[in-house]
Amino acid sequence: MPIGAMVDDPAKPALPEFTLARDSDSSIRCERATPDGITIRKKFSLLQSSQKKDNFLLELNLDVQNTGAQPHTNADYFVALGSAAPMHRNDYPYYTRLVWCINGKARDRNVSAFQGSGGFLGIGAHSAQPVFQENFAGAEWTAVTDQFFATIIAPLNAKATGIWGRSFDVSTEQNTVGIEGAMRMPGFQVQPGQTYTARFQIWTGPKIYHRLAQLEHNEAEIMNFGVFKIVSQFLLNFLNTIHGFVKDYGVAILVLTVVVRLVLWPLQSKANQTMRKTALLGPKMQELREKYKDDPTRMNQEVMKLYKQYGINPVGGCLPMAIQIPIFFGLYQMLAQAVELRNAKFLWMHDLSQPDTVAHLPVLGFPINVIPLLMAATQVWLMAMTPKTGDPTQRRIMMFTPLIFLFFCYNFAAALALYYTAQNLFSILQFWQNKRQPMPTLEKVAPAGKRKR
Repeated sequence: MPIGAMVDDPAKPALPEFTLARDSDSSIRCERATPDGITIRKKFSLLQSSQKKDNFLLELNLDVQNTGAQPHTNADYFVALGSAAPMHRNDYPYYTRLVWCINGKARDRNVSAFQGSGGFLGIGAHSAQPVFQENFAGAEWTAVTDQFFATIIAPLNAKATGIWGRSFDVSTEQNTVGIEGAMRMPGFQVQPGQTYTARFQIWTGPKIYHRLAQLEHNEAEIMNFGVFKIVSQFLLNFLNTIHGFVKDYGVAILVLTVVVRLVLWPLQSKANQTMRKTALLGPKMQELREKYKDDPTRMNQEVMKLYKQYGINPVGGCLPMAIQIPIFFGLYQMLAQAVELRNAKFLWMHDLSQPDTVAHLPVLGFPINVIPLLMAATQVWLMAMTPKTGDPTQRRIMMFTPLIFLFFCYNFAAALALYYTAQNLFSILQFWQNKRQPMPTLEKVAPAGKRKR
Protein backbone atom coordinates (compact mmCIF):
# COMPACT_ATOMS: atom_id res chain seq x y z
CA MET A 1 0.00 0.00 0.00
CA PRO A 2 1.28 3.52 -0.75
CA ILE A 3 2.17 5.83 2.14
CA GLY A 4 -0.87 7.76 3.30
CA ALA A 5 -3.45 5.54 1.61
CA MET A 6 -6.82 5.69 3.42
CA VAL A 7 -8.34 2.17 3.54
CA ASP A 8 -11.11 0.40 5.45
CA ASP A 9 -9.41 -3.01 5.55
CA PRO A 10 -5.60 -3.08 5.17
CA ALA A 11 -5.68 -6.84 4.56
CA LYS A 12 -7.85 -6.28 1.45
CA PRO A 13 -7.29 -2.64 0.55
CA ALA A 14 -9.42 -0.92 -2.06
CA LEU A 15 -7.16 1.60 -3.77
CA PRO A 16 -9.20 3.76 -6.19
CA GLU A 17 -7.28 6.20 -8.34
CA PHE A 18 -6.94 9.88 -7.49
CA THR A 19 -6.30 12.73 -9.86
CA LEU A 20 -3.05 14.56 -9.12
CA ALA A 21 -2.27 18.24 -9.47
CA ARG A 22 0.64 20.44 -8.42
CA ASP A 23 -0.45 23.11 -5.97
CA SER A 24 2.98 24.72 -5.72
CA ASP A 25 6.67 23.86 -5.93
CA SER A 26 6.39 22.16 -2.53
CA SER A 27 2.94 20.54 -2.55
CA ILE A 28 0.85 18.02 -4.49
CA ARG A 29 -2.93 17.65 -4.31
CA CYS A 30 -4.72 14.32 -4.81
CA GLU A 31 -8.50 14.30 -5.32
CA ARG A 32 -11.28 11.76 -5.78
CA ALA A 33 -15.08 12.16 -5.91
CA THR A 34 -17.60 9.39 -5.14
CA PRO A 35 -21.06 8.96 -6.67
CA ASP A 36 -22.79 9.82 -3.37
CA GLY A 37 -21.35 13.33 -3.22
CA ILE A 38 -18.22 12.79 -1.13
CA THR A 39 -15.00 14.45 -2.25
CA ILE A 40 -11.73 13.27 -0.73
CA ARG A 41 -8.71 15.54 -1.03
CA LYS A 42 -5.18 14.85 0.10
CA LYS A 43 -2.47 17.45 0.06
CA PHE A 44 1.15 16.43 0.57
CA SER A 45 3.38 19.41 1.41
CA LEU A 46 7.06 19.74 2.18
CA LEU A 47 7.33 21.54 5.50
CA GLN A 48 9.58 24.52 5.96
CA SER A 49 12.94 23.42 7.35
CA SER A 50 16.11 25.10 8.53
CA GLN A 51 18.10 22.35 6.80
CA LYS A 52 19.96 23.48 3.71
CA LYS A 53 19.34 20.14 2.05
CA ASP A 54 17.66 16.77 2.60
CA ASN A 55 14.28 17.79 3.97
CA PHE A 56 12.48 14.57 4.90
CA LEU A 57 9.47 16.10 6.66
CA LEU A 58 6.03 16.23 5.04
CA GLU A 59 2.55 17.22 6.08
CA LEU A 60 -0.52 15.37 4.83
CA ASN A 61 -3.83 17.23 5.00
CA LEU A 62 -6.87 14.99 4.49
CA ASP A 63 -10.22 16.65 3.72
CA VAL A 64 -13.48 14.73 3.34
CA GLN A 65 -16.13 17.09 1.98
CA ASN A 66 -19.83 16.17 1.91
CA THR A 67 -21.53 17.81 -1.07
CA GLY A 68 -24.47 15.39 -0.95
CA ALA A 69 -27.86 15.69 0.76
CA GLN A 70 -27.34 12.99 3.43
CA PRO A 71 -24.92 12.80 6.40
CA HIS A 72 -21.85 10.73 5.68
CA THR A 73 -20.59 8.34 8.38
CA ASN A 74 -17.14 6.83 8.12
CA ALA A 75 -16.22 4.03 10.51
CA ASP A 76 -12.70 3.66 11.89
CA TYR A 77 -10.24 3.74 9.00
CA PHE A 78 -6.59 2.91 8.44
CA VAL A 79 -3.79 5.09 7.10
CA ALA A 80 -1.06 3.08 5.35
CA LEU A 81 2.52 3.45 6.59
CA GLY A 82 4.16 2.00 3.51
CA SER A 83 6.74 -0.76 3.89
CA ALA A 84 10.29 -1.49 5.05
CA ALA A 85 12.71 -4.20 3.99
CA PRO A 86 16.22 -5.34 4.96
CA MET A 87 19.03 -3.15 3.63
CA HIS A 88 21.40 -6.10 3.25
CA ARG A 89 21.04 -9.83 2.85
CA ASN A 90 22.42 -10.63 6.31
CA ASP A 91 20.61 -7.91 8.28
CA TYR A 92 19.36 -8.98 11.69
CA PRO A 93 15.54 -9.40 11.76
CA TYR A 94 15.14 -6.91 14.61
CA TYR A 95 16.20 -4.08 12.29
CA THR A 96 13.01 -4.47 10.20
CA ARG A 97 10.20 -3.45 12.53
CA LEU A 98 6.68 -2.16 12.92
CA VAL A 99 6.79 0.53 15.64
CA TRP A 100 4.27 2.58 17.60
CA CYS A 101 4.77 5.12 20.38
CA ILE A 102 2.47 5.45 23.41
CA ASN A 103 3.18 8.04 26.12
CA GLY A 104 6.66 8.65 24.79
CA LYS A 105 7.68 4.98 24.84
CA ALA A 106 8.19 3.05 21.63
CA ARG A 107 6.89 -0.48 21.23
CA ASP A 108 7.60 -2.71 18.26
CA ARG A 109 7.10 -5.98 16.46
CA ASN A 110 10.02 -7.08 14.31
CA VAL A 111 9.70 -9.15 11.19
CA SER A 112 10.90 -12.38 12.84
CA ALA A 113 7.69 -12.44 14.92
CA PHE A 114 5.76 -13.09 11.69
CA GLN A 115 7.91 -16.09 10.80
CA GLY A 116 7.58 -19.46 12.53
CA SER A 117 10.56 -20.63 14.55
CA GLY A 118 11.54 -23.83 16.33
CA GLY A 119 13.62 -21.80 18.81
CA PHE A 120 16.82 -23.03 20.43
CA LEU A 121 16.24 -26.52 21.77
CA GLY A 122 12.55 -25.63 21.88
CA ILE A 123 13.11 -22.42 23.85
CA GLY A 124 11.45 -19.44 22.18
CA ALA A 125 9.58 -21.57 19.66
CA HIS A 126 6.55 -19.92 18.08
CA SER A 127 4.25 -20.49 15.14
CA ALA A 128 4.02 -18.17 12.15
CA GLN A 129 1.81 -15.08 12.54
CA PRO A 130 0.72 -13.87 9.09
CA VAL A 131 -0.95 -10.71 10.41
CA PHE A 132 -0.44 -8.64 13.57
CA GLN A 133 -3.08 -6.28 14.91
CA GLU A 134 -3.36 -4.48 18.24
CA ASN A 135 -5.76 -1.88 19.59
CA PHE A 136 -4.79 0.77 22.14
CA ALA A 137 -6.08 3.96 23.73
CA GLY A 138 -3.91 6.27 21.66
CA ALA A 139 -0.47 6.47 20.04
CA GLU A 140 1.52 9.60 19.16
CA TRP A 141 2.94 8.00 16.01
CA THR A 142 3.38 4.73 14.16
CA ALA A 143 6.11 3.67 11.77
CA VAL A 144 7.81 1.04 9.66
CA THR A 145 11.60 0.98 9.75
CA ASP A 146 14.68 -0.92 8.63
CA GLN A 147 18.24 -0.53 9.86
CA PHE A 148 18.74 3.04 8.66
CA PHE A 149 15.49 4.40 7.20
CA ALA A 150 11.96 4.90 8.49
CA THR A 151 8.54 6.19 7.59
CA ILE A 152 6.97 7.75 10.70
CA ILE A 153 3.42 9.12 10.63
CA ALA A 154 2.19 11.27 13.53
CA PRO A 155 -1.52 12.29 13.52
CA LEU A 156 -1.74 15.94 14.57
CA ASN A 157 -5.39 16.40 15.56
CA ALA A 158 -6.13 12.90 16.94
CA LYS A 159 -4.27 9.84 18.15
CA ALA A 160 -3.98 6.47 16.47
CA THR A 161 -6.18 3.79 18.07
CA GLY A 162 -4.56 0.68 16.64
CA ILE A 163 -1.79 -0.84 14.57
CA TRP A 164 -1.80 -3.46 11.82
CA GLY A 165 1.06 -5.17 10.05
CA ARG A 166 2.10 -8.16 8.01
CA SER A 167 5.26 -9.54 6.43
CA PHE A 168 5.96 -10.15 2.77
CA ASP A 169 8.71 -11.90 0.82
CA VAL A 170 11.23 -9.51 -0.68
CA SER A 171 13.36 -12.22 -2.26
CA THR A 172 12.72 -15.94 -1.97
CA GLU A 173 16.21 -16.67 -3.33
CA GLN A 174 17.93 -14.69 -0.58
CA ASN A 175 15.22 -15.49 2.01
CA THR A 176 14.66 -11.83 2.89
CA VAL A 177 11.37 -10.66 4.38
CA GLY A 178 9.94 -7.14 4.61
CA ILE A 179 7.10 -5.62 6.60
CA GLU A 180 4.19 -3.30 5.81
CA GLY A 181 1.83 -1.59 8.21
CA ALA A 182 -1.11 0.73 8.76
CA MET A 183 -2.44 2.68 11.72
CA ARG A 184 -6.08 2.83 12.68
CA MET A 185 -7.77 6.20 13.16
CA PRO A 186 -11.13 6.97 14.84
CA GLY A 187 -14.19 7.24 12.62
CA PHE A 188 -16.08 10.47 11.88
CA GLN A 189 -19.36 11.87 10.57
CA VAL A 190 -19.76 14.70 8.05
CA GLN A 191 -22.99 16.62 7.70
CA PRO A 192 -24.13 17.92 4.27
CA GLY A 193 -22.09 20.94 3.27
CA GLN A 194 -19.44 20.22 5.95
CA THR A 195 -15.83 19.00 5.71
CA TYR A 196 -13.90 16.65 7.98
CA THR A 197 -10.18 17.46 8.22
CA ALA A 198 -7.32 15.33 9.54
CA ARG A 199 -3.67 16.35 9.56
CA PHE A 200 -0.61 14.11 9.67
CA GLN A 201 3.12 14.75 9.91
CA ILE A 202 5.28 12.32 7.96
CA TRP A 203 8.99 11.70 8.31
CA THR A 204 10.21 9.52 5.46
CA GLY A 205 13.96 9.21 5.21
CA PRO A 206 17.11 8.25 7.13
CA LYS A 207 17.03 7.95 10.92
CA ILE A 208 19.21 10.98 11.65
CA TYR A 209 19.04 11.12 15.43
CA HIS A 210 19.65 14.84 16.01
CA ARG A 211 17.01 15.69 13.40
CA LEU A 212 14.43 13.29 14.84
CA ALA A 213 15.12 14.59 18.36
CA GLN A 214 13.97 18.06 17.23
CA LEU A 215 10.48 16.80 16.33
CA GLU A 216 7.64 17.23 18.81
CA HIS A 217 6.27 13.71 19.22
CA ASN A 218 9.25 11.69 20.56
CA GLU A 219 10.09 10.43 17.07
CA ALA A 220 13.71 9.86 18.17
CA GLU A 221 12.46 6.85 20.17
CA ILE A 222 12.45 4.89 16.92
CA MET A 223 16.24 4.57 17.30
CA ASN A 224 15.67 1.67 19.74
CA PHE A 225 18.83 2.34 21.75
CA GLY A 226 17.60 0.11 24.58
CA VAL A 227 18.76 0.04 28.20
CA PHE A 228 21.84 2.18 27.54
CA LYS A 229 19.90 4.84 25.63
CA ILE A 230 21.55 7.77 27.43
CA VAL A 231 25.02 6.39 26.67
CA SER A 232 24.13 5.80 23.00
CA GLN A 233 22.68 9.28 22.61
CA PHE A 234 25.72 10.93 24.18
CA LEU A 235 28.21 8.90 22.13
CA LEU A 236 26.37 9.55 18.85
CA ASN A 237 26.22 13.29 19.49
CA PHE A 238 29.87 13.30 20.55
CA LEU A 239 30.89 11.25 17.49
CA ASN A 240 29.12 13.69 15.17
CA THR A 241 30.76 16.63 16.96
CA ILE A 242 34.20 15.08 16.41
CA HIS A 243 33.31 14.37 12.78
CA GLY A 244 32.49 18.05 12.35
CA PHE A 245 36.21 18.75 12.92
CA VAL A 246 37.98 15.73 11.36
CA LYS A 247 35.51 15.13 8.46
CA ASP A 248 36.10 11.35 8.54
CA TYR A 249 34.06 8.88 10.60
CA GLY A 250 36.89 6.34 10.85
CA VAL A 251 39.16 9.00 12.33
CA ALA A 252 36.26 10.22 14.51
CA ILE A 253 35.88 6.73 16.00
CA LEU A 254 39.60 6.62 16.79
CA VAL A 255 39.43 10.06 18.42
CA LEU A 256 36.37 8.96 20.41
CA THR A 257 38.32 5.90 21.59
CA VAL A 258 41.24 8.05 22.70
CA VAL A 259 38.96 10.42 24.62
CA VAL A 260 37.18 7.56 26.40
CA ARG A 261 40.48 5.91 27.31
CA LEU A 262 42.02 9.18 28.56
CA VAL A 263 39.02 9.70 30.84
CA LEU A 264 39.46 6.18 32.21
CA TRP A 265 43.28 6.37 32.33
CA PRO A 266 43.65 7.14 36.09
CA LEU A 267 41.12 4.44 37.03
CA GLN A 268 42.77 1.89 34.72
CA SER A 269 46.23 2.73 36.06
CA LYS A 270 45.04 2.09 39.59
CA ALA A 271 43.43 -1.16 38.48
CA ASN A 272 46.67 -2.23 36.78
CA GLN A 273 48.60 -1.59 39.99
CA THR A 274 46.01 -3.62 41.90
CA MET A 275 46.45 -6.53 39.47
CA ARG A 276 50.24 -6.36 39.76
CA LYS A 277 49.97 -6.37 43.54
CA THR A 278 47.48 -9.24 43.47
CA ALA A 279 49.86 -11.25 41.29
CA LEU A 280 52.48 -11.01 44.08
CA LEU A 281 50.04 -12.82 46.34
CA GLY A 282 50.07 -15.79 43.98
CA PRO A 283 52.36 -18.06 46.06
CA LYS A 284 50.50 -17.32 49.31
CA MET A 285 47.14 -17.96 47.63
CA GLN A 286 48.41 -21.24 46.18
CA GLU A 287 49.44 -22.34 49.68
CA LEU A 288 45.90 -21.62 50.91
CA ARG A 289 44.37 -23.58 48.04
CA GLU A 290 46.49 -26.60 48.82
CA LYS A 291 45.92 -26.31 52.55
CA TYR A 292 42.13 -26.02 52.31
CA LYS A 293 41.49 -27.91 49.06
CA ASP A 294 38.89 -30.07 50.81
CA ASP A 295 37.07 -27.10 52.33
CA PRO A 296 36.22 -24.52 49.60
CA THR A 297 34.27 -22.33 52.02
CA ARG A 298 37.17 -22.03 54.43
CA MET A 299 39.58 -21.50 51.53
CA ASN A 300 37.53 -18.52 50.23
CA GLN A 301 37.37 -17.06 53.72
CA GLU A 302 41.15 -17.29 54.10
CA VAL A 303 41.74 -15.79 50.66
CA MET A 304 39.52 -12.81 51.49
CA LYS A 305 41.33 -12.44 54.82
CA LEU A 306 44.63 -12.40 52.89
CA TYR A 307 43.34 -9.62 50.62
CA LYS A 308 42.31 -7.65 53.69
CA GLN A 309 45.68 -8.11 55.40
CA TYR A 310 47.50 -6.55 52.46
CA GLY A 311 44.87 -3.87 51.71
CA ILE A 312 43.94 -5.21 48.30
CA ASN A 313 40.45 -4.78 46.83
CA PRO A 314 39.83 -7.99 44.82
CA VAL A 315 37.36 -6.26 42.49
CA GLY A 316 39.57 -3.20 41.95
CA GLY A 317 41.01 -4.63 38.75
CA CYS A 318 37.51 -5.26 37.33
CA LEU A 319 36.09 -1.77 37.90
CA PRO A 320 37.30 -0.21 34.61
CA MET A 321 35.91 -3.20 32.72
CA ALA A 322 32.57 -2.83 34.51
CA ILE A 323 32.46 0.85 33.54
CA GLN A 324 33.17 -0.03 29.92
CA ILE A 325 30.27 -2.50 29.69
CA PRO A 326 27.61 0.23 29.23
CA ILE A 327 30.00 2.05 26.87
CA PHE A 328 30.44 -1.09 24.77
CA PHE A 329 26.73 -1.91 24.56
CA GLY A 330 25.83 1.75 24.10
CA LEU A 331 28.28 1.91 21.20
CA TYR A 332 26.93 -1.35 19.77
CA GLN A 333 23.35 -0.04 19.73
CA MET A 334 24.46 3.34 18.41
CA LEU A 335 26.81 2.12 15.69
CA ALA A 336 24.27 -0.48 14.55
CA GLN A 337 21.77 2.23 13.59
CA ALA A 338 23.84 5.36 12.97
CA VAL A 339 22.95 6.16 9.37
CA GLU A 340 25.90 8.58 9.33
CA LEU A 341 28.21 5.54 9.11
CA ARG A 342 26.39 4.05 6.12
CA ASN A 343 28.80 4.01 3.14
CA ALA A 344 31.40 5.85 5.25
CA LYS A 345 34.85 4.73 4.04
CA PHE A 346 38.05 4.31 6.07
CA LEU A 347 41.29 2.73 4.84
CA TRP A 348 40.21 -0.53 3.09
CA MET A 349 36.73 -0.42 4.65
CA HIS A 350 34.04 0.59 2.15
CA ASP A 351 31.20 0.82 4.68
CA LEU A 352 31.76 1.27 8.43
CA SER A 353 28.19 0.10 9.10
CA GLN A 354 28.96 -3.35 7.65
CA PRO A 355 31.67 -6.01 8.19
CA ASP A 356 34.95 -5.14 6.44
CA THR A 357 34.94 -8.24 4.22
CA VAL A 358 37.96 -8.22 1.88
CA ALA A 359 37.55 -11.71 0.36
CA HIS A 360 35.86 -15.09 0.77
CA LEU A 361 37.42 -18.50 1.27
CA PRO A 362 37.35 -20.23 -2.15
CA VAL A 363 35.47 -23.40 -1.23
CA LEU A 364 33.37 -22.51 1.83
CA GLY A 365 32.60 -18.95 0.80
CA PHE A 366 33.36 -17.85 4.38
CA PRO A 367 34.00 -14.08 4.60
CA ILE A 368 37.43 -12.82 5.63
CA ASN A 369 36.87 -9.82 7.92
CA VAL A 370 40.18 -8.18 8.81
CA ILE A 371 39.29 -5.86 11.71
CA PRO A 372 37.70 -8.58 13.94
CA LEU A 373 40.84 -10.71 13.40
CA LEU A 374 43.01 -7.76 14.44
CA MET A 375 40.73 -7.23 17.42
CA ALA A 376 41.22 -10.85 18.56
CA ALA A 377 45.00 -10.61 18.02
CA THR A 378 45.28 -7.44 20.11
CA GLN A 379 43.18 -9.05 22.83
CA VAL A 380 45.56 -12.04 22.96
CA TRP A 381 48.47 -9.59 23.16
CA LEU A 382 46.74 -7.69 25.95
CA MET A 383 46.06 -10.88 27.93
CA ALA A 384 49.73 -11.86 27.61
CA MET A 385 50.68 -8.54 29.26
CA THR A 386 48.08 -8.78 32.02
CA PRO A 387 49.40 -9.94 35.41
CA LYS A 388 48.33 -13.52 36.12
CA THR A 389 45.76 -13.58 38.91
CA GLY A 390 43.16 -16.11 40.00
CA ASP A 391 43.48 -19.90 40.04
CA PRO A 392 44.77 -21.88 37.01
CA THR A 393 41.25 -22.91 35.98
CA GLN A 394 40.10 -19.30 35.80
CA ARG A 395 43.17 -18.39 33.76
CA ARG A 396 42.52 -21.21 31.30
CA ILE A 397 38.91 -20.04 30.89
CA MET A 398 40.08 -16.48 30.29
CA MET A 399 42.32 -17.73 27.47
CA PHE A 400 39.19 -18.44 25.44
CA THR A 401 37.85 -14.88 25.82
CA PRO A 402 39.39 -13.63 22.53
CA LEU A 403 37.84 -16.55 20.65
CA ILE A 404 34.43 -15.86 22.22
CA PHE A 405 34.63 -12.18 21.28
CA LEU A 406 35.77 -13.10 17.77
CA PHE A 407 32.80 -15.45 17.37
CA PHE A 408 30.23 -12.90 18.51
CA CYS A 409 31.78 -9.83 16.87
CA TYR A 410 32.96 -11.33 13.58
CA ASN A 411 30.04 -10.02 11.53
CA PHE A 412 29.46 -6.82 13.51
CA ALA A 413 29.78 -3.40 11.92
CA ALA A 414 33.39 -2.55 11.13
CA ALA A 415 32.98 0.63 13.20
CA LEU A 416 32.44 -1.38 16.40
CA ALA A 417 35.37 -3.71 15.73
CA LEU A 418 37.52 -0.66 14.92
CA TYR A 419 36.63 0.92 18.27
CA TYR A 420 37.41 -2.25 20.22
CA THR A 421 40.71 -2.84 18.38
CA ALA A 422 41.81 0.75 19.05
CA GLN A 423 40.81 0.36 22.69
CA ASN A 424 42.92 -2.80 23.01
CA LEU A 425 45.93 -1.02 21.51
CA PHE A 426 45.44 1.85 23.95
CA SER A 427 45.24 -0.64 26.87
CA ILE A 428 48.46 -2.30 25.66
CA LEU A 429 50.15 1.10 25.65
CA GLN A 430 48.93 1.78 29.18
CA PHE A 431 50.07 -1.63 30.48
CA TRP A 432 53.48 -1.03 28.92
CA GLN A 433 53.68 2.39 30.60
CA ASN A 434 52.55 0.97 33.96
CA LYS A 435 55.10 -1.87 33.78
CA ARG A 436 57.89 0.68 33.51
CA GLN A 437 56.95 1.92 36.96
CA PRO A 438 58.52 0.31 40.04
CA MET A 439 56.98 -2.99 41.09
CA PRO A 440 54.65 -2.51 44.07
CA THR A 441 55.63 -4.14 47.36
CA LEU A 442 53.51 -6.32 49.60
CA GLU A 443 53.00 -4.74 53.00
CA LYS A 444 50.47 -5.70 55.60
CA VAL A 445 48.16 -2.89 56.60
CA ALA A 446 47.37 -2.11 60.20
CA PRO A 447 43.91 -3.19 61.43
CA ALA A 448 41.28 -0.45 61.35
CA GLY A 449 41.21 -0.10 65.12
CA LYS A 450 44.97 0.41 65.38
CA ARG A 451 45.06 2.97 62.54
CA LYS A 452 42.68 5.23 64.47
CA ARG A 453 45.05 5.52 67.43
